[in-house]
Amino acid sequence: MNRFLTLLAFILILAKLPSSAQVVASFKSYGHDDDPINGMSGSSSYFFKIDPLVEMNGSKLVIYFEPSRALVPNNSFINVIIADRPVYSGRLTKDSIQKVAVDLSRADLSNDGKYLKVQIKTLLNISDDKCRDLDNPAMWIKIKGYSYLSLNRNTKNFFSNINIANCFDSKRAIVYPANPTLKDLKAVAWAYARMKKTEIKNIQVFEEGHVPDTVRNYIMVGTLGHLPAPMRSMIRVTPQTGQGLFYLAKRVLNVTDSVIKMVDVKNHLVPVRTVENLVVPSEILYITGADDEGYEKTITSLGNMNILNSTFGDYLVIDHAENTFFKTVDQNRSKLTFKQIGGVTNFMSGIGSLKSVYNFKNSDFSFTPKEVEISITANYSSLNPNDRGFFNIYLNGLLINSEKLDASGKLKTSVTINRYQHHKYNTLEAEFRFYPSSGNCMNSFTNFFAEIDVDKSYLESKNPFITNDLSFYQYPEAFNSGSTHIVVSKRFSKYAAAAMGEVVYELNNNINANNFPVFQYSDDVTTSDIKKYNIIALLSRDDKLLGEFPDAPIKFDKKFRLYNNDNNQVVYALNDSVSNGLAQIFYGRANNATMVLTATGKNLAEAFLAVSKSITEQLSTLSSNVCISDVSGNKYLFNISKSGDNLEYVDTKSALSRFWESYNLYILLGILILILLSFLYVRSRVQKSQDIMND
Repeated sequence: MNRFLTLLAFILILAKLPSSAQVVASFKSYGHDDDPINGMSGSSSYFFKIDPLVEMNGSKLVIYFEPSRALVPNNSFINVIIADRPVYSGRLTKDSIQKVAVDLSRADLSNDGKYLKVQIKTLLNISDDKCRDLDNPAMWIKIKGYSYLSLNRNTKNFFSNINIANCFDSKRAIVYPANPTLKDLKAVAWAYARMKKTEIKNIQVFEEGHVPDTVRNYIMVGTLGHLPAPMRSMIRVTPQTGQGLFYLAKRVLNVTDSVIKMVDVKNHLVPVRTVENLVVPSEILYITGADDEGYEKTITSLGNMNILNSTFGDYLVIDHAENTFFKTVDQNRSKLTFKQIGGVTNFMSGIGSLKSVYNFKNSDFSFTPKEVEISITANYSSLNPNDRGFFNIYLNGLLINSEKLDASGKLKTSVTINRYQHHKYNTLEAEFRFYPSSGNCMNSFTNFFAEIDVDKSYLESKNPFITNDLSFYQYPEAFNSGSTHIVVSKRFSKYAAAAMGEVVYELNNNINANNFPVFQYSDDVTTSDIKKYNIIALLSRDDKLLGEFPDAPIKFDKKFRLYNNDNNQVVYALNDSVSNGLAQIFYGRANNATMVLTATGKNLAEAFLAVSKSITEQLSTLSSNVCISDVSGNKYLFNISKSGDNLEYVDTKSALSRFWESYNLYILLGILILILLSFLYVRSRVQKSQDIMND
């Protein structure tokens, strides 16, 4: 009864709050859906990104969890730790779904104010004999995906915490001029890449005049003189000749909108839609300049995280900007410490399984590695003679190395993986497993500890993965060495803006981002450029530049069809009416990395964007050099070689060949029928002759 009254009161409070004052975000919306915590002493950590508009004082964390039915509730515990400080500890109850609610404050945020760190630790028991329970698979609890953060928004002063340094987190779109210049496209690409670093999932790109009313927080690019008069009037600072400008315009709008509230009903978040008059904030970040020279300085500053992260005001006038990085031997990125790939010191204690997880990408290295040495240095508490301890290394869920621990308390181990074992994106797990001797189990319950040295542990690329033909497995590392030019067909440029953003982001999606490509129209590219630089081209299929790539897997001067080798079915034809994007990667004339993206159909922008995203995904093959992706999310990968039989050029066949290919089955069937009829006719004549002879 008390539980029901509490729930009812909570719903009433939700109903009275203005929708603009509260946001309820489920764990599932952050990517955590029914996450299990296993073992006697388990732990799980969550990092929630917090919008700068959120007022943490008065916000709440509500955790729902489902314990294993085999647990003894009185001897099992759950602990919640926020910002490395314990905030809740309690025994489990007999309920099938249980709840923990914690009040939040500004002190719970990380030092930069962007993240909320939540750890959930458990101590579980199935019986009174801890030794028998050590590795029982029935010891678990499940953190439900409908657990949520109830976050308050500051309705009195929306913009008290908003500045240029953190405003990218709240942006959802980029707006460019109706007739974009090459600099406008470059600004869109770098703004897109900067937004994607904030983990925004769906970045929209709009042409000026086509921005929906529901999009209120966005970035606008363009020189000051080319901005629409109503938008230009919002800028209160005037840059001088040769100066660039970031300007964050803030305003409050009164709107009538359909609002969805997530209401807690019987431990489930239920969406409830209402129509309300709202007071909402609107922010527009202008990336502009007094002229082309100043505009270029602003765009250059977009690629410099030091400038953006330290701009705590509403505007920044830029007199000088450059991005200069000098690569030394150490910066060649063939050897990466665990700390460089994001590893932090993690002191672990307990028994059973104690894991640390690290993530790395092939693009973190200067080149695609053929072999990677994983070297781990760690300290742990020494083992007693009858204790059992092991150290295991898992890569992408597979056990690749295991060794026994001893009384020394020192660990230094290494294992080398080949190119078939690691992927474009990898998850490395380092696990200590400790089982005390049966006679000393009770006394040894908490005396095992371990810590991995993230400064001395490292990944080292032994050999570069070199092949005769480039593949998407080697993208984007193939463009790390030398200068890269991003080329676009002028008449297709407005459709390629978002895809160019994906490319710029991917070229710099590593631990030492320093790839600042040159942007060019395809008409301005010379033969010398093609031989001298790495090329990433977004072209129309009839662009003359396509004829300058003799080593491209697919030529667009003839109609072609692509076949599935498994069933010999046509997968793609050039004259397909569906909007498709096609990407191909290969070595250019001077052995330089080259990638060409083309699009067909009515939805060119969506087709370019779809294929630019597809080639950055975790690809299961090492040899795909052609990718087809449509706007519906379907994707096909091919390995096209000169001797392959999955590519067919239709225009190279004679009219007779095409007629035979289209109607050969019918012709053969007709011939077979004629042969059968002829046989029956001859047989009937022979039979008649025999009858006459017999008579």
